[in-house]
Amino acid sequence: MSPWVVKRRGRGRPGRGAEPAQVVALRLTTDELAALDARAAREHKTRSQLIREAIGAYAS
Repeated sequence: MSPWVVKRRGRGRPGRGAEPAQVVALRLTTDELAALDARAAREHKTRSQLIREAIGAYAS
């Protein structure tokens, strides 16, 4: 085997599970976005993490 073999990496962000995730667009008002960002900062989380948690709580 050649010492010059290049590792191939997948494109894009790493997956969150066994199946591919889908991107969903969401429109928020300035106030909604500010509230989301403030909570994300308080909880040391991302916007996406908070939105996924909220949807999970709503859907269960």
